[in-house]
This record gives sequence, C-alpha cells and structure tokens, in this order.
Amino acid sequence: MELVDDVKARLATTRESGWDNLFSDVQDFCVAKGIPVPNMDDEIPVRGRSRVEGRTVTNLHHYRAKIFYVAIDKICVEMDHRFSEESNIILNCFSCLDPKNSFSKFNVDKLARLADIYRVDFSDDDRGTIRDQLETYVLQVRRNASFSTCEDVQSLAMKMVQTEKHLVFPLVYKLIELALILPVSTSSVERAFSAMKIIKCKLRNKINDVWFNDLMVCYTEREIFKSLNDIDIIRTFTAKKSRK
Repeated sequence: MELVDDVKARLATTRESGWDNLFSDVQDFCVAKGIPVPNMDDEIPVRGRSRVEGRTVTNLHHYRAKIFYVAIDKICVEMDHRFSEESNIILNCFSCLDPKNSFSKFNVDKLARLADIYRVDFSDDDRGTIRDQLETYVLQVRRNASFSTCEDVQSLAMKMVQTEKHLVFPLVYKLIELALILPVSTSSVERAFSAMKIIKCKLRNKINDVWFNDLMVCYTEREIFKSLNDIDIIRTFTAKKSRK
C-alpha cells in the first residue's frame, strides 16, 4: 500500500509541476522528427458551443488544462476507484499473512477483522474462535523451520497443505484461500462488466433485463457452457411437457 500512496503522490506532483518538463521533452521530439511546434501563446477557438460565441483560448491553456490536467485527473480518479479506502483496509489486512521475515507483519487484530468483513464465509462460532486459532498458528509456524522458506502467500498455502496445517488451522487456511482467490475474482468481475458494456452498446440498450442476465451468465460461466452437449440440451427440452 505504501507503493500505491507513492504513486498517488507522484501523480499529484506531476500535475502541479510536471508540465514544463513534459513540454520540453515534446519539443525535443518534434524538432528531432521535423514536426512543427505550435506557439503556446497563440489563441485558438474554443471547441463546442463557446466556439459559436467566438471565445478563444491560448494553446498553453488548451494543451495544459484541457489535455494534460484532464489526463492526470482521470488516472487519479481510476486509482482512487481501484484502491478505495475499503479496498486499502482489506489489502492491508491480507498483507498480514505475508510469511517473510518470520511472519513479521502478522497481526491478529487485522486478520480477525477479515472474518467480520467476510461474514458469509465465517459463521458466528468461527468469528468467536478465530483469534485463538491465529495466535496458536503464528507460534507454530514461527517455530517450524520448514515455513522459513516461504516467500509469499502461494508458497505458504502449499506448505500448509504439505504439513497438514490446513487441517489443524482451517480458519487461518480459509483466510489464505481468500487472499489467493479474491484478486482473480475481482478481475473476473471487471472483465464481465467490460463485456456487459460491449453488449449494451452493440444492442443499443434495447435488450431487456431477463435476456441481458442470461447473456451475462453465458459469458461469465462460458467454460461450463462449452462443456455442455447440445444433444443433451435438446433432449431435455424435448422431454418437457408443453406449456402454455
């Protein structure tokens, strides 16, 4: 998360004082390629309705305010969307599973909080006992030399299975599973929403909700649909009684 914060800080610095360096690089590139560089003090018509009214702005305002600032602002908005406060909290909690340096980042409070966040995956009894399980777990893995070779959560999960610790500490292993599954699930959801936008655009928003939902199921579960046998589907529908 420190890296994310650093990227956001650099974007803010670039927006504040990065125009001159960027424009200098662009000028050098244009000179090298024989491309004419516009005079930043020249005025150009404003696009849109204001153009009809005869309003003008300088090239400097157009390229810096309308393009440079807007591009950086869009990146910042996307960063804030991708790494929201809630996402930062979750990522910070999952980082406590990092096995490096003898589990130096391990934090019982933060990991127990994940059980509260993902209540669907943890029962009331699980949330009541997970702290004790976490405290015992970290004592054992720090003493066990075989866990000292773990460099990331993936290798930690494999070592848990090899040593059968996933049976001894099932709740801790469930947290590890969530840490491995969630990034993939998030990417799948994002791809599904991208496909949804394509479908809606191509059909010009004339599609009804039921049909749209059916198409989305076919897309997100396409691997399952590929394995279905067309003949079996036909036989299933043929065997059904006619319905009015």
